[in-house]
Amino acid sequence: MYKNTLLQGAWPASFSTKEVIGMDAILERCAGLDVHQETVVACAMYGPLDRKPKQETKTFSTTTKGLLELHDWLHQYECTHIAMESTGVYWKPVWNVLEGSFTLVLANAKRIKNVPGRKTDVKDAAWIAQLLRCGLITPSFVPPEDIRDLRDYTRYRRKLLANATAEKNRIHKILQDANIKLTTYVSDVFGVSGRALLESIVNGEVLRPDQVKDLVKTSLKRKVPQLIEALNGRVRAHHRKIIGMHLDHLRYIEEQIREIEKEVDRLLSPYLDIVERLITVPGIQKDAAAVILAEIGYDMSCFPSDAHLSSWGGLSPGNNESAGKKKSSRTTKGNRSLKAVLCQAAWAASKSKGTRLSSFFYRVQKRRGQKKATMATAHLILRIIYHMLKNNITYQEFGWDYLQEQSRVVDYWIKRIESQGFKVTIEPTEVS
Repeated sequence: MYKNTLLQGAWPASFSTKEVIGMDAILERCAGLDVHQETVVACAMYGPLDRKPKQETKTFSTTTKGLLELHDWLHQYECTHIAMESTGVYWKPVWNVLEGSFTLVLANAKRIKNVPGRKTDVKDAAWIAQLLRCGLITPSFVPPEDIRDLRDYTRYRRKLLANATAEKNRIHKILQDANIKLTTYVSDVFGVSGRALLESIVNGEVLRPDQVKDLVKTSLKRKVPQLIEALNGRVRAHHRKIIGMHLDHLRYIEEQIREIEKEVDRLLSPYLDIVERLITVPGIQKDAAAVILAEIGYDMSCFPSDAHLSSWGGLSPGNNESAGKKKSSRTTKGNRSLKAVLCQAAWAASKSKGTRLSSFFYRVQKRRGQKKATMATAHLILRIIYHMLKNNITYQEFGWDYLQEQSRVVDYWIKRIESQGFKVTIEPTEVS
């Protein structure tokens, strides 16, 4: 009735117990784990493939001692494959202990939901084991340990950058409250000159023109009279105190970002060749390449095609069609970190001149608008990256007029003209 697709990429719906038991088994010894914060319920199934399996169930603690007991218990029944749900972060300690000793399968909880009325921990574990035995669980993507470490750092760096921006915005707000108009004449208040002026405000200094000229750099020296006027506000002790607190926190965040970047560079050192290939794509720099590598890894065999990777990342158009009417094509939820960095890369690529990606962006923008063009370009970039990593090749730039050099250019323009309601007839020209 259902095709066995343990690693084929097809997602099973909710099956009844009778349907699952009547299916062909493909694993002789396997186990299902129902993971919680304090306990994990394990159900081991074993027996010939052509007979009803035997099963044993036991509950273990999620402490390291309890998980080691689980490891030995699974070895006792000679289990080869272990499946568990991706419940929050509770699956991670279980995965870390069992990794390397068994073939682990992390299942999307939404895809293996049991039928209503059968919700107990023991039945959940048995249900997961039964689905795994019949090959009805598609494993979720879990990168290697070093890539997981890199992912932790890149995601935390993104959070810290957002925190740094929030602190800067708070300082801007306090400056306006104190009627300090530095932003009118200083483009970057948090540059070298801007920070020096902020420190003088925090210290309560009354600045003379010669002092301001010594504090600022480059072209700002020509704006000393305007800066003196901008600094003449209604600054109270409250303003100086809170600006100082924001500056201290901002410095701390920036120091943490520098420490994280050192760790990111260390973890990227074995993959410098991949990073060098990724930054050949327009719009992608080293920081973006690190995020992409941390999110999708380097082994594309986990994804059967570029369409699977795009769907996993949440960049593929959605399907919502009923009775022949297409209701929506909004993208589905996916990897938020990957989607964010690819949209940034797509916007940067749209500003590049004479590239395939910029040509694609503006061609879509004319029909669908800027936001959809950004998402479509991010989708294209991810598909390009998939083939680059899979085939171990570098990015090849086709130029802005790449469509004219494709063999399908005639079919492309025929479809475009027919979409406007015209009928096209092709006749070969006579060659003199």
